[in-house]
Amino acid sequence: MLLFFGYGTKQQYLGAGQVRTCPRCHNTGQWNRMREFKQFSLFFIPVARWKRRVFEVCGICGTAVAA
Repeated sequence: MLLFFGYGTKQQYLGAGQVRTCPRCHNTGQWNRMREFKQFSLFFIPVARWKRRVFEVCGICGTAVAA
């Protein structure tokens, strides 16, 4: 019997976030709002998702801040 399964962390782009100053690179710009979760899939179909979190990412240096 052949069984295909997968496990990993997935990220989804939710749209534009706030305009803010980055604490790391000190540039002011538009941040991106993202959703991240762990996922288990069976035969390429998502079965379970857990540890969901929403955060914003700096478009210049990639620093993440909880939204």
